[in-house]
Parts: sequence; structure tokens; C-alpha cells
Amino acid sequence: MSDVVIAARGVQKSYGANHVLRGLDCDIGRGVTGLLGPNGSGKSTFMGLILGLRPRHAGDLAVLGIDPSQSGPELRRRVGYAPEHHDLPGDVQAADLVRHIAQLHGLPRKAATARASDALWQVGLGEERFRPIGTMSTGQRQRVKMAQALAHDPDLLLLDEPTDGLDPVQRDDMLALIRRVGSDFGIDILLSSHLLEEVERVCDAVVILSDGIVGHSGALGDEDSSEAGVKVELDSDPQPLVAALVARGVTATADGPVVTVTGLDPAGTLVRDLIADLGLGLRRLEPLRTSLEDVFMAASR
Repeated sequence: MSDVVIAARGVQKSYGANHVLRGLDCDIGRGVTGLLGPNGSGKSTFMGLILGLRPRHAGDLAVLGIDPSQSGPELRRRVGYAPEHHDLPGDVQAADLVRHIAQLHGLPRKAATARASDALWQVGLGEERFRPIGTMSTGQRQRVKMAQALAHDPDLLLLDEPTDGLDPVQRDDMLALIRRVGSDFGIDILLSSHLLEEVERVCDAVVILSDGIVGHSGALGDEDSSEAGVKVELDSDPQPLVAALVARGVTATADGPVVTVTGLDPAGTLVRDLIADLGLGLRRLEPLRTSLEDVFMAASR
């Protein structure tokens, strides 16, 4: 199987004069990938194109090696989708809804019934599978959406804001479930979210959209600063350390008790020795890194 699950080159999509996607280029690989971007950046439109629900106006798009605009039904048999909205039929039992969706994906009724039950057990709703969805909490309805996306054993799972409306405990449970689906079941996942902390917790890679193009993409961890340096937190006045570093031709700036030092090896041997020589109290010393939040803000400008 190819390591590239979704490949986009110059993808464009407009709604009248509103150019939502302006030439999107990205390769989304195996594992769990976070899709980030401010409101209006094109995340939902991109997901619609991946599913083959909307035609694109220009560019090339391949999902699992298939062009969604040419073979949408074939592709959707291999893709599971959990939408952001909670508009599920309240008078329908969870098992019946999941079975119905599995049948729409091409499973015979008997197999769909068995897979619906298995999927609901997997997401923690085995005991609740015959309850009407309208009697369920928001967290349970999110799990029903996950179950219907999983029941036909897809190769790719698209999750649109899967923790929307959940309390902190329910959010933790959902993120653990997503991580388990990606690792234990071996299903590739594209997770659309506006919460950076969620993406950092469960994703292997990230794609950040901004104004209809890709502002940043790569494995999580690749956003670490390529500029060697360290960040130091002291429990005393940092100015003696800053002065000693500057005297040695090193760039150092202080922000309260935190000193940022650039142009050094990541181990920060010189900094550590100077702190000891000056008799300063050290609270923290770590390699200089660029956070996902920093990358997101830069990509969204």
C-alpha cells in the first residue's frame, strides 16, 4: 500500500465569486493526521472533495489512489465519515442507524447487522445499542457517529470535529478511542479540529490550511526550530547570564526569568557552565523549540 493516502495538487474550488480553495497542494500519509485552519480556510470543503460529494474546479486529487470525482461510490465503500453535525434521527435505535449506514456502504443486511453490533461495542455503546438515539447524551451520539463510520471496516476515516460538545472527561475518552482506532485497527485517519491540543495528543502529522492553500504540513515534531539554541528558566535575575553570553558573542534575550539563547548546540553546555560559574539557580533548561501554536499562527497570517 502506498504511504500517501491523499494526494492533492493545485486543487481549486469556488462557490460563485468565493474562492475557497485556491490551489491546494499536500500529501497526507499513513497514520492519524490533523487538519487545522481558521474558520473559512477550506477544511470542510476539502473533506467534501475527498468524499467525492462536490466537484473540484481545477487540480488533481487522489484518495486511496482513486479520483473522488470519477469513482465516488467506489471510494466511499473504503472511507468512513463522521460529520460535525449532531442531526441524527432521534427515534431510531443506534444499532439500526449503524446497520443502515453499513448497508449503504455495500454490506449485505446480515453482515451489516453483525458489524453494527461489533462497532457499537468497540466504541463503548454495546449495552446501549438498542436505545433510541434521541435519548442519548452528546458524548454517546458522538460515539454513534464513530461506530457508523467504522462498521464497514474502512481504510480511511474522516472525522470532523469529533469532540464538539463533549465535556473534558468525554473528550479524553474520545481522543483515546481515536488513538486506538488509528494504532490498533490500522485505519488511517484525517481529523479536522480547531483545538491544537487535541491534534498534538493524537496525531502523527498535521496539515494547516490558510486562505485556501496549505500554510504548513509535516510530521508533528518537524516544527521544532532548526535554529540551534536553548531556553533557560532561572530562579534569580537573568541579566548576569545574558551579559556573560553576549560577551562571548552569543545572542541571548531575557523575558522575565526566562532566557532564550540562539546559535548554540542544543545541549547548551556553555549556558550550563556559565550558570554554575555565576552561582545562579536553574529551574529549567531545554532545547529551543517552535510549538504547534507558533506554526499555526504563522501559517494562518
